[in-house]
Amino acid sequence: MIGRSACSSDPTHMEVRSPNNDIEFEAYYELRWRVLRKPWGEARGTEYDEHDEKAIHIAAFNDSKNLVGVGRLQLVEKKLGQVRYMAVEPDFRKQGVGQSILLQLEKQAREQGMTAIVLDAREHAVGFYIRNGYKITGGSYLLFGEIPHSKMEKQLEGPA
Repeated sequence: MIGRSACSSDPTHMEVRSPNNDIEFEAYYELRWRVLRKPWGEARGTEYDEHDEKAIHIAAFNDSKNLVGVGRLQLVEKKLGQVRYMAVEPDFRKQGVGQSILLQLEKQAREQGMTAIVLDAREHAVGFYIRNGYKITGGSYLLFGEIPHSKMEKQLEGPA
């Protein structure tokens, strides 16, 4: 287990760690597709990319052992990581799930020797990342021709 983390508005605990078997990875990718791709009519398979095999995958499981959130960290260059595919089940948003995943990804980045993380945040998630210490560094792209993104970055400090 990578770590346990408490939800900010829920006194119970969730488990935040890498998926560790085929069933958990299947649920991980299904949530990624359902939250990040399906609403825009994207086909199954678009939730994967060429970096998945080498990336660090983190998932949050609630007390019932259901997967409720996911995120991924990939190495971009020597000391620079990128967070991608952050997704939380709609019924579990604003309960600390995304923050717990992000903190675990940052911890993993430090352990891998990364000193900064970049990401492209969807417009509705920019505030979440700002509250977690990220700064907007510029505009990015329109996903599916309609979802604005902002480039963001955070310098990592301290030990893992």
